[in-house]
Amino acid sequence: MTTLHDFSATAIDGKEQALADYAGSVALVVNVASECGYTRQYAGLQALQRDFGAGFVVLGFPCNQFGGQEPGDGAAIQAFCQRRFGVDFPLFAKLDVNGPAAPPLWRWLTQADQPHPHPVKWNFTKFLIDGKGRVVKRYEPAVEPHELADDIRSLLGR
Repeated sequence: MTTLHDFSATAIDGKEQALADYAGSVALVVNVASECGYTRQYAGLQALQRDFGAGFVVLGFPCNQFGGQEPGDGAAIQAFCQRRFGVDFPLFAKLDVNGPAAPPLWRWLTQADQPHPHPVKWNFTKFLIDGKGRVVKRYEPAVEPHELADDIRSLLGR
């Protein structure tokens, strides 16, 4: 069975990151954008990272696929996130989350290679992953980060 831990991703600084490094932690994988109506959710994502701390991690994947709402390069994206929202959770290189250019991680998350795929509809779609790397739940963009707290708490056993 494929899990989050079977993949790697390019970090925003260009270094390859094995997602197996997050084994044992509950993860929230999110496609993010700096110029989206949902960009304010960065604050809520950072609050989750701060409040749950050890054993939990938000993984942010910038995407310019929806309305061109992530036009900057990695340095600009990282600077914006840190300056405006104090983001200290891992950010990754800008990518496509749907279509032929989507990397294997996002093809797995959206079941792109399955008979009934579930493409990402917009920025700030969230995937909750348990400590074993399995997708537990998907949340559409309008679901605010604080609304995930009970689900995260349950996976963490708190």
